Amino acid sequence: MTRKPTTAAAPVRKTRCAIYTRKSTDEGLDKEFNTLDAQRDACSSYIASQRHEGWIEVPDYYDDGGFSGGNLERPALKRLLADIAAGRIDVVVTYKLDRLSRSLTDFVRLMEVMEAHDTTFVSITQSFNTTTSMGRLTLNILLSFAQYEREIIGERIRDKFAASRARGMWMGGKVPLGYRVENRKLMVVEQEAAQVRSVFERFLVLRSATRLAHELRAQGIRSKTGATIQKGYLYRLLANRTYLGEATHKGKVYPGEHAAIVTQDLWDRAHAIMQPSPRTRANENRAQSPALLKGLLFGLDGRALSPTHSRKGGKQYRYYVAQEVLKDEANQHPGIIRRISAAEIEAAVLAQIRALVRQPEVIIGTLRAAREETPDVTEDEVREALEQFEPMWEELFPAEQARIVQLLVEKVTIGPTGADIRLRIAGLLSLVRDLRGPSAIREAA
Repeated sequence: MTRKPTTAAAPVRKTRCAIYTRKSTDEGLDKEFNTLDAQRDACSSYIASQRHEGWIEVPDYYDDGGFSGGNLERPALKRLLADIAAGRIDVVVTYKLDRLSRSLTDFVRLMEVMEAHDTTFVSITQSFNTTTSMGRLTLNILLSFAQYEREIIGERIRDKFAASRARGMWMGGKVPLGYRVENRKLMVVEQEAAQVRSVFERFLVLRSATRLAHELRAQGIRSKTGATIQKGYLYRLLANRTYLGEATHKGKVYPGEHAAIVTQDLWDRAHAIMQPSPRTRANENRAQSPALLKGLLFGLDGRALSPTHSRKGGKQYRYYVAQEVLKDEANQHPGIIRRISAAEIEAAVLAQIRALVRQPEVIIGTLRAAREETPDVTEDEVREALEQFEPMWEELFPAEQARIVQLLVEKVTIGPTGADIRLRIAGLLSLVRDLRGPSAIREAA
């Protein structure tokens, strides 16, 4: 009797399984056995139960502790996706579906990546097979509930935050200058509070955040974080209702639990100045501008042109006029300019000044003059000071603008073919001192 040959059993294909774990907060992760360890142990046991199917656990850990499931910006998840794309993983195993993602849209994207690389997904507490249409339907239903739960949690957190702010409580964030946090409450730091009040009071005097920022930098004063004072920082400080002892949330204002630093009167006076925009304030200043070239503008005959103005339709027009010619029109010389628009000639002179402060040879000349007083001053410091001229100009008071023009301009001669503008190069060093403050160069060196 002949025996039939026995057929050898086909070898079981090895299925490489990666365990992914996640926790939204980092609370408790410093414990010897934390929630990530618990998730991994449960997944390891499940993989071991499928050993007869060829399942083996890959040695790499994919743990995202302290990362939300609402997005894909997680380091371990990115590493997992990279290994999937490299063909190192056949199955992704998680404890629950929402450990991988709480967003339906993100989960669909993850499934597309896995399917493109023949990788499947298993949640050990929610049994389904993503290779069938029914399994995908079940997956989408579970994901919809996971996303719904996440949105409900978000709404509860936002509602709790709004309710706390309505009670005037401090809910975290950047601590304003003048305060410190103690037992989750804002407490006044008197030294910083005095600095805040000083900013409000100086703004009332200067009426310009740009000038105030220059003044504070010259005094070596910095922000709470140590940053250089800029006008944007000052506008935010002046608009911060925390200093009135109030709490704000989404445009609503509530009485705060903390003490106020500035009085309502000081706040109101500062904000009365801030109501117009900086550009509007500058335009108003220009409308009241004194003659910038008074005593500097001359005709070809060497006689000065005097400032004057006229009104038409409620609007003021400014001119420079040759007074001697107006008094005796019969003796007018053809080469004499009788009248010129103040705005036109002043704009031409300012354009020359702006061009001057940008020229490399002028910067070097100013640097040499500055080094006679301060040997350690650098070219970058001088250039930075001169570059501040143009953005600062619009914020200056008219009298200050006129003073700077008198400092830099020696003489302007006007004729039929144009204007000859002679500038005081030596005046640039004084301008640098004004822009940087008397001791700023020494402090920066």
